[in-house]
Amino acid sequence: MDKNQTEVVREFFLSGFSPTSSIEAGLFVLFLFFYVSIWVGNVLIMVTVASDKYLNSSPMYFLLGNLSFLDLCYSTVTTPKLLADFFNHEKLISYDQCIVQLFFLHFVGAAEMFLLTVMAYDRYVAICRPLHYTTVMSRGLCCVLVAASWMGGFVHSTVQTILTIHLPFCGPNQVDNFFCDVPPVIKLACADTFVIELLMVSNSGLISTISFVVLISSYTTILVKIRSKEGRQKALSTCASHLMVVTLFFGPCIFIYARPFSTLSVDKMVSVLYNVITPMLNPLIYTLRNKEVKSAMQKLWVKIITFQ
Repeated sequence: MDKNQTEVVREFFLSGFSPTSSIEAGLFVLFLFFYVSIWVGNVLIMVTVASDKYLNSSPMYFLLGNLSFLDLCYSTVTTPKLLADFFNHEKLISYDQCIVQLFFLHFVGAAEMFLLTVMAYDRYVAICRPLHYTTVMSRGLCCVLVAASWMGGFVHSTVQTILTIHLPFCGPNQVDNFFCDVPPVIKLACADTFVIELLMVSNSGLISTISFVVLISSYTTILVKIRSKEGRQKALSTCASHLMVVTLFFGPCIFIYARPFSTLSVDKMVSVLYNVITPMLNPLIYTLRNKEVKSAMQKLWVKIITFQ
């Protein structure tokens, strides 16, 4: 296949959700509500952590603030384009825009996976080594771990993107999703992608699965090391919110990336879970189960309405 043939496809069509305009109007309102909720909830957490001296000095809340920022970035990679496409009959995206979207999706997504692993380590130190917590989880180490999460996401995404852009696209250009992701895009390539698929599954799939196993193992270790019933109940209460976030985020990711790249009818709904629903639920999960965050939010609200 010559070079001219490989450069034929310069844009893709996104399949979206429904061809019926009345249904898409309802979906637009629903996803707009989700996206506004993501911004309100996550910005509120970031502002609350930054404005409260205690929360800002705590490693756990410092990491929570970073998680909220990643959730904002992650949902913004796909949701604005999704909202705009509800008004477009032909849901077009250029080849370059598709690759950029794919890059940032995996960049921010992998960074969030690594950060959730860091947060699990933070909980392990806080519960199993409480006397050494502030020494071990210093602000310097937290900054290094956050930077390492971003760097890990960058390396992961760079590998995924390089493998994708070297594929020739000269025929079908219908991406069976509402955004550009590796599985639906590489199936459109005019070449044998078996080896590429194996490499990508071993990259995205392995990272998702290993991170999830490490997270579950860390929380299991915490519960095993705590002997008293009261201490175990307290640990369960502390870690429950983290476990909910981990399950909501990693479950769909493993389902999408840790299997061969065959399209299933449920893929779009699963994609909605980790692209839209999880970033929206994270602030609720953490604040509703956390008295310190709720108290800090109340103080912030008092400051705002009294102009202090």
